[in-house]
Amino acid sequence: MDTMTETTITSDTSSKDLLKKEILEQLIRVQAHGLETATPRDWWCAISLALRGRMLERACTVRRAHRQQNVKRVYYLSLEYLMGRLLENNLVNLDLLHDCRDALGDLGQDFDTILEQGPDMGLGNGGLGRLAACFMDSLATLDLPAVGYGINYEFGLFRQSFIDGEQKEAPDEWRRYGSPWEICRPEYTVEVPVYGHVENQFDELGQGRPVWTGTRSFLGVPWDVPIVGYTGSTVNFMRLWESKASNDFDFDVFNRGGYVEAVREKAESESISKVLYPNDSTEGGKELRLVQQYFFVTCSLRDIMRRHRASNDTWDSLPEKAAIQLNDTHPAIAVPELMRLLIDEEMLPWDQAWGICQATFAYTNHTLLPEALEKWSVPLFQKVLPRHLQIIFEINKRFLDDVVSKKWPGDDEKLAELSIIEEGHPKQIRMAYLAVIGSHATNGVAALHTELLIKDLFKTFHELYPERFQNKTNGITPRRWLRACNQELSALIDYKIGSDWPRHLDRLRDLEEFIDEPAFQTEFMAIKHRNKERLAALIQERCGITVNPSALFDVQIKRLHEYKRQHLNLLNILTQYRRLIQNPELDVVPRVFIFGAKAAPGYELAKEIIHAINAVAEKVNNDERIGDKLKVAFIPNYGVSSAEVIIPAADLSEQISTAGKEASGTGNMKLALNGALTIGTLDGANVEIGEEVGDDNIFIFGKTVEEVEDLWNAGYCAYDEYWADEELRAVIDWISSDYFAPKGSFDKLRHSLLEGGDPYLVLADYRAYVEAQGRVDEAYKDKTGWAKMAILNTARVGKFSSDRTISEYAEQIWNLPPVKV
Repeated sequence: MDTMTETTITSDTSSKDLLKKEILEQLIRVQAHGLETATPRDWWCAISLALRGRMLERACTVRRAHRQQNVKRVYYLSLEYLMGRLLENNLVNLDLLHDCRDALGDLGQDFDTILEQGPDMGLGNGGLGRLAACFMDSLATLDLPAVGYGINYEFGLFRQSFIDGEQKEAPDEWRRYGSPWEICRPEYTVEVPVYGHVENQFDELGQGRPVWTGTRSFLGVPWDVPIVGYTGSTVNFMRLWESKASNDFDFDVFNRGGYVEAVREKAESESISKVLYPNDSTEGGKELRLVQQYFFVTCSLRDIMRRHRASNDTWDSLPEKAAIQLNDTHPAIAVPELMRLLIDEEMLPWDQAWGICQATFAYTNHTLLPEALEKWSVPLFQKVLPRHLQIIFEINKRFLDDVVSKKWPGDDEKLAELSIIEEGHPKQIRMAYLAVIGSHATNGVAALHTELLIKDLFKTFHELYPERFQNKTNGITPRRWLRACNQELSALIDYKIGSDWPRHLDRLRDLEEFIDEPAFQTEFMAIKHRNKERLAALIQERCGITVNPSALFDVQIKRLHEYKRQHLNLLNILTQYRRLIQNPELDVVPRVFIFGAKAAPGYELAKEIIHAINAVAEKVNNDERIGDKLKVAFIPNYGVSSAEVIIPAADLSEQISTAGKEASGTGNMKLALNGALTIGTLDGANVEIGEEVGDDNIFIFGKTVEEVEDLWNAGYCAYDEYWADEELRAVIDWISSDYFAPKGSFDKLRHSLLEGGDPYLVLADYRAYVEAQGRVDEAYKDKTGWAKMAILNTARVGKFSSDRTISEYAEQIWNLPPVKV
């Protein structure tokens, strides 16, 4: 390691003064401010740039060593990265958090105020993106050479607000003033072709080759974000693509008075990286999504191939130097695109190119929901990517002829079942099938999820390729999700068992020896209470609701979707509210129900559920009859930064999806790590959390996967549940009345639960859920018992470190050794 880098990265007795000097240099030389005029944002930029400088020094050393050794890298292709704010996390990973706080104190600045200046990076939405962010942290921490590829969205998903309880979306302008963490790399700009048509061109021997011609082009401009691992030894990077017009401005059209037309190409090209997940309820939205996915994939593959070509003489060595992980089906277009680049541009024979593709790609499936397994219509593909459509048809033909027909000769049903092309009007391309066929490994993200992939979704593919299917249970980075976001608890753990647990999370098991110590129990719960006071202040600020930190904080924070069943939680709130109205003296544990979730703009039922929760909250929170016994708070614009306040304060973690629907979940892991008890179904990673913490330290309820299947096979009727349970019937009728909102406001919700058949079995699990909540009440009354259960949850979830997950990927899928520099 070079001396300068060693000096700047290592924290020692003089590091505070050195950091202070670097911050002041950035403040004056880059921000153009002195101490007297600098705003909190100027200070935030100066600190960020000072840290970025240190990280880039180390990154240059690491990259030089990687080039010289011609190392293998993993390339992680993900349409989203839910990064949150980077400053505090980078300070933790560089072991500079306390030095920075002290340095700013010396300069008369409030550290916490400055941290708040940084916006959440608008690069992701939910668990998929947050998992990718945790993985990037672990890859650097484990010294694994890696690049994370994605899109540099201008507006991200959206900024959520509530007007009269209803969700309203506005642009999330997180990049309006630029980001100190991003570095533009114009020298690696990629030209991206779309549309056009395919012609056969013949050489002098009469041999024809398909040529994609008549295309429109725009540019992919890369922005790099450095990612530093814990202790700072390795700095990897994310490369995020921004779309730009190849011709920004038509001067002749402008001079003729066509002021709008002159910049039309610029506007159309740049719309591709404007927002995450454009609304695809229209044909135009679908087309934009497909172009967006192709854009980031082709830019990334061309960048990978450029890097490979610089150090290697043959494409056959690509799988030895590059492992490409497809994070869900969004990047599946990478399979035909790599084939196109190899056979059309590099002139490789088909079989050679296909062997390279399969050996290079691996695919992670994140969902069992059929509607989430992307399909694109053949006519749309023909319009946008005509050459890729030809390649997909050829992949499919060879797969069916050479693989399926040999395994099941004469079996037309198997051919139809496994075909990448789904027959219909129009025909559809099954992208998940393309990903499975084009990869050497396919993995699920929790033991149950992988079992169901093999049993149901990809059953026949598993019969063909049993060796390709693996499980890689998800994980979370403890650096952000305990060390940074819950610093008091982190310090207590350091004091009890030492400070190496953020790198070796299974060390938390050592906390069990202190579980019966009253002083440890008291301090653990006192930290929880102080975190609840912090959350109570956030709720007051964002929602205007006063809550009691001594109440049980019951938390459900996740993307709003029917299968996650926020409406089951709502029915229980209504049940508790109704009981308290009927008997205000009822002996219950005071509870604050806390929600955080965004609904996709085109998902009307999900938006109606948000409205219903807010409407009930408005009544409950202003009902003097029940006082502080029941409160409901829906925190707007939920994201990583608000999660970092909510998670350390949670007493109860709501993980109540219909069994068999949640692939894994990672919020359940974050909450358990911070001492929250889980109430949940046997779904996703809940199963493994239960195995780790023990049956006595988790509240499991509801139908199992097998019972769900039996219920549907027996002819489930939601009205049977409705008529059989008087309390259930009463609360459904209540939410449908005009008590909470004008009549008809929640008709979609009622229809989904009753006439719509209750597709996620909310009514079937209602009674078991209410009873489980009763068990929670009884357990919470025993303060000592609850403290022990909370401590055990923190102590026993070491398995769920993303370091463990990434180590398994590296050893069992990528064949990727660590490289210490």
